Amino acid sequence: MDLRDLAKRWLDCFARRDLDGLLSLYADDATHTSPKIRARHPETGGLLRGKSAMRAWWQHSFDRLPSMRYEPTALTADDRRVFMEYIRHVDGEPDLPIAEVLEISGGRIVASRVFHG
Repeated sequence: MDLRDLAKRWLDCFARRDLDGLLSLYADDATHTSPKIRARHPETGGLLRGKSAMRAWWQHSFDRLPSMRYEPTALTADDRRVFMEYIRHVDGEPDLPIAEVLEISGGRIVASRVFHG
């Protein structure tokens, strides 16, 4: 399996706001870490656990930021991880460079970590 293909599917699902498709790429007990989660929900330490927490987070993000889109700039992979770089565009906000690491096991994302520039 070329993990870059999985990352491309991730980006495509995000672009289409296909939440079910996006979550299908994750293991049931996957984790997601982001500075935005930490800022909006400090009690989490920036960490979400499981698909239901990720569903609620991303649905809220899609609803709150309807113009949000990602412009991919780089995808690099080894046999267990994908490193993605993209620019987050939201109308009325400065562009935000982002790096994200997807850790893969058994063909599913088991952890994702977001880094903001």
